[in-house]
Amino acid sequence: MTLVKFRKRPWENLINTNLLDFGTDDLFNDKLWLRRMDEPALNIKEKKDEFEIELAAPGFNKKDFEITIDNGCLNIMAKKSESKEEKDESYTRKEFSYNSFEKSLLLPETIVDEKIKAKYENGILKFSLAKKEEAKKQKPKMIEIS
Repeated sequence: MTLVKFRKRPWENLINTNLLDFGTDDLFNDKLWLRRMDEPALNIKEKKDEFEIELAAPGFNKKDFEITIDNGCLNIMAKKSESKEEKDESYTRKEFSYNSFEKSLLLPETIVDEKIKAKYENGILKFSLAKKEEAKKQKPKMIEIS
């Protein structure tokens, strides 16, 4: 029988995480890692007419990305591989690297799928997600505190 320590998903630690509270098994807990290291950082901004999403993906080229919309999800996948070979009379040196990630975002129903735009520059993948007209007209609902 093998015992394996149960690990929570990173987003389950976002609430009530005390980064100064370290236990004896710190090697195995996720308190310092609020997201997986292979996931790119993400910013989401809501504006009056659209949402803006910025995804940090340095080192990739535009051709390395595959972006799809399926069942209300924006799926972003990137793969990149490189290999180098150096030969001399007495040796051969080969190097290779591989980098990839996948990210899926559940889109709100107020988005117009046909008007989603993507742009990649300076290591940042930027999306512009236009809102439907009825979503633009909605006013925030006030909640009264009792």
